[in-house]
Amino acid sequence: MQFAFLPSAVLTISPLARRIKITRRAALLWFGLAVVSIFATNCATFPSAKQTGPWDMKELSKKPNVTWGATNGLVQELFYEGEPFQGKPTRVFAYLGRPATRSAGRSPAMVLVHGGGGKAFKEWAEHWAKRGYVALAMDLAGNGVNGRLPDGGPDQADGVKFRDFAGADAHEMWTYHAVAAAIRANSLLRSLPDVDAERIGVTGISWGGYLTCIIAGVDSRLKVAVPVYGCGFLGDNSVWKDKSIAAMTPEARALWLKLFDPSAYLANVRRPILFVNGTTDFAYPLDSYQKSYRLVPAKFRHVSIAVNRPHGHIWTFPEVDAFVDSVLDTKPSLVGIGAPVVANGQIAVELNHAIAPKEVSLCYTTDSGVWQQRKWQTASSQLKGKQLSAALPSARPLVAFLAITDEHGCLMSSEHVELLVGDGGATK
Repeated sequence: MQFAFLPSAVLTISPLARRIKITRRAALLWFGLAVVSIFATNCATFPSAKQTGPWDMKELSKKPNVTWGATNGLVQELFYEGEPFQGKPTRVFAYLGRPATRSAGRSPAMVLVHGGGGKAFKEWAEHWAKRGYVALAMDLAGNGVNGRLPDGGPDQADGVKFRDFAGADAHEMWTYHAVAAAIRANSLLRSLPDVDAERIGVTGISWGGYLTCIIAGVDSRLKVAVPVYGCGFLGDNSVWKDKSIAAMTPEARALWLKLFDPSAYLANVRRPILFVNGTTDFAYPLDSYQKSYRLVPAKFRHVSIAVNRPHGHIWTFPEVDAFVDSVLDTKPSLVGIGAPVVANGQIAVELNHAIAPKEVSLCYTTDSGVWQQRKWQTASSQLKGKQLSAALPSARPLVAFLAITDEHGCLMSSEHVELLVGDGGATK
């Protein structure tokens, strides 16, 4: 940071102070005010503390233009304003779900972000509407009810997502449009008279989980986030690392990872966020996953890793609903699990409150190599008060974590630890 302007400010102020015979203290005060004024005038030259990438939150926070369509049960079709694509305006198709019975006050709301091969799912909006939420499920591939829109945004194929581009083309990229559409969905929800603008969250599945990681870091108006499967550090390890990402030019690859990898935004998150994944997810392996959630301050992040959890457009995981309810609808919170400690052949974690669980377990693998191909096992663990612990297998290498399932079937887990050959109690 350069301060070349400061000497000139001193030379300007000092003669003036002598001429009007003000005290040294007053001169220093005058000088301080001048510096503040200069900083205010030149603030555009200093980077913002929060990384929002190519997204203009001031513009995206405005209510988008909306065209309302047919209503079927709890759900209404609509189109709302998207970002320009290839020099032309676009529309985003969506379903808006509303509860059958309106409460006296305003309802909480959810932004629902589909994954690869997905669409605006009417049933997903219905799921949340039945639970008392206003919910907006949008399409992120330029489609409407009957296929491609003439004024839709970019398609969601991998060749579109990872194509070569330069900085000037960032606003033409799929991730840019998808994140912008979700932020505008939040802006639309906030404008509705039956929505409590201070109780809106976001959840996304697979590529939607990837997008949710970015959205949660960019749009601070959201109060809770649940990315399912998706994460960042895709250039370090992911199903796309050696395929789509490797096929890009070095320059485009570096720019894509800088602008569109969630690792650039997750450190901004200052709201409760639950990371939901499986041990052998084909797209988002646990090493990249752990690097991603560790970017979020510990007080906000929660983890639910289940052995062999299936991957798909599944919006019925009970952990997602319960976690959102605990933040937006004053329902009981899910158990919080502290950082794992390994010592004397044991792994242990502290829970944030006592619980009478349905099941507690140690989850582990002694395989190495490709994360998606490792075989996982479970073993017994012990809960005493608020401490959950288990004896670790002696085999190395070893990856292990502790999991606890409450009486409602919601599974929460610790982050995993890695013990390599020769490790006794050290963790990675």
